Amino acid sequence: MSLTQPAAVVVLAAGEGTRMKSRTPKVLHEIGGRSLLGHALRAARALGPARLAVVVRHERDAVAAHATALDDGVTIVDQDAIPGTGRAVQCALTALDAAARGATAAAVATETWLIGPVVVMAGDTPLLDAGTLAELLRAHTADANAVTVLTTTVDEPHGYGRILREGGAVVGVVEERDATAEQRLIREINTSTYVFDAAVLRDALGSVGQDNDQGEVYLTDVVALAHRRGLPVRAISVEDSLLVEGVNDRVQLAALGAELNRRTLKQWMRDGVSVVDPSATWVDVDVELARDVTLLPGTQLHGRTRVGEGATIGPDTTLRDVVVGAGATVIRTHGSEAELEAGSTTGPFAYLRPGAHLGQQGKIGTFVEVKNANIGAGAKVPHLTYVGDADIGEGTNIGASSVFVNYDGVAKHRTRIGAHARTGSDNMFVAPVTVGDGAYTGAGTTVREDVPPGALAVSGGPQRTIDGWVLRRRPGTAAAEAAARALGGAAEPDAAEDASDPEAADPGAAGTGAAALSPQARAERARAVPASRTPRDHQVPGATAEGDSNR
Repeated sequence: MSLTQPAAVVVLAAGEGTRMKSRTPKVLHEIGGRSLLGHALRAARALGPARLAVVVRHERDAVAAHATALDDGVTIVDQDAIPGTGRAVQCALTALDAAARGATAAAVATETWLIGPVVVMAGDTPLLDAGTLAELLRAHTADANAVTVLTTTVDEPHGYGRILREGGAVVGVVEERDATAEQRLIREINTSTYVFDAAVLRDALGSVGQDNDQGEVYLTDVVALAHRRGLPVRAISVEDSLLVEGVNDRVQLAALGAELNRRTLKQWMRDGVSVVDPSATWVDVDVELARDVTLLPGTQLHGRTRVGEGATIGPDTTLRDVVVGAGATVIRTHGSEAELEAGSTTGPFAYLRPGAHLGQQGKIGTFVEVKNANIGAGAKVPHLTYVGDADIGEGTNIGASSVFVNYDGVAKHRTRIGAHARTGSDNMFVAPVTVGDGAYTGAGTTVREDVPPGALAVSGGPQRTIDGWVLRRRPGTAAAEAAARALGGAAEPDAAEDASDPEAADPGAAGTGAAALSPQARAERARAVPASRTPRDHQVPGATAEGDSNR
C-alpha cells in the first residue's frame, strides 16, 4: 500500500526540559552528531508532509533558528502562555489553517482549513525513525481512523501516560499524575506520537479544558473525546520500546546516544565495514563508510566524514568532516575539515586543521600539524613539523623539525615549495617565499628569499670547534673528566689550542682553579659528583653503574 502524504506533521519542541539542568534547550542537545530536534525533523520530513510545523516557547529564538537552519521549509509556531501539549497542537493548527487559507486562491471568498491526516510527534525521541512513522500513518489511513496512537509496553511504566482499554478497544490515555493505583499497574504506555484527522483534532481541542492535576491542556484528552463520540480510535504498538523513548535528563541522553551508536555500527558492519571494538568506536549518523573500511578501537568519526573503500582508521583517531580516500591509513590523528587522498598515510599523533589536503600516496607523519595547506601526491612531511598556509609539490620531502612561518603579526602569508624538492631538517620557511622544483636546502637553514629550481640554499655559517674548551672552562666537572678519559688522560690543551679560544685571550677570564671559572661553571662543578663516588641511592632512577649486569 502506498503511503498517504500527511497534511501536516507537528513537532512539539516548546518544553523547558528542566531535568536536563542546562542552559541549552533540551531539544538542541545532540546524540549521533545531530540534535534531538534534528532527528525528529529528519524523520518527519521523510513522510513527505504538505506542511511541517515546529512548536516553540522555551528559548524560542534559539530553537526556531536551529529548526530553520536544519529545514528552511518548516513553519515556526509560537505557543502562548497556556500550558500543555494540547494547547501546543492547537496553536499549530491555527497557524497551519492560516497557511492553508493563504495558499488558496479563493481564500477571500471561502473558509479553507487544513484537511487530512496530521502527525503529531515529540521533539525529544531521537530513535523514532521514518519507517515507524510511515507504518503508523498507513494503519491510520487503512482503517479510516479518527485517532491512531503509537504505544509500546515496558516493564517500568512510571512517569508515562497509560493506555486505557475496554474489551481491547482504546478508550483513553491517563497521565501518571492523574492515574489511579489500578491504572498505574498498566504497562502499555503512550509514546506521544499520534495521527489525527485534522477536523476531529480541531473540534476536540476546542472542548479540552485544564481540569487535571497539572492544570494543562492535555493532547491525550482528544483520544477519550473521540472515543466518546463514537469515532474510530486505534493503537499501533511497537515492540522496540527504545524507538519511542524520550529524553528527559542527561542519563537518558547518554543511554540513547549509546544505543543509537550501537545500532549505527551494527548496520555498518552488516554493510561490510569492520569495527574491531564497537564498544570503543563512535560514528555519527551522517558519516559515510565504504565497504572494507576498518575502524580500530578509539576511533570517533563525526559530522559528514567520508571514508573510502579499504581505508583503515585508528586506533585513537578523531575526525570531523574529513574525507579519507580509498586505501588510506589514519593513525592516532585528530582532524577536521581536511582531505586525505587515496593511499595516503597520516600519523601517528598528527593534527589536521581546516584546509589540510594530502595528495595520493602522500605522508603526514609523527607530530606534524597541517593547516590550510596542500601537500602533493607522494610528498612527505614525516616528523615534528608545522605546515601552515603552504603548497608543497609532488614527491617533495620536508625534513624534520621544520616550521612554515606564515604569520608576521598582522597577516598570514603563503609558502610554495615545488615538486621533488628536498629540504633539510630544522628549516624555517619565512613566508612569503618560494622554493623551486628540485631545489635543496641545508639543515638548519632559514629560507627568507626565493630559491630557484635546482639550487641549494644554506644560511648557516661555518662551524667553529674550540678544542680543549671543556678542560679549561669546566675543570672538575663530569664532562671534563669524561673528556680527559677520552683524550687518554690529557689534562691541558697545547698553546695552539689556547690561541683558538677567544676566552683564553681574555686576561679576566684566564687562570686556573675555581676562582677563574664563571659562576655557571662553578655551579656546575659544585653539583658534579664523580660516578665512582655516587651512592646507589643518589643515582638517577633507572641508570646503571659500571659493573651492573643489566647495563
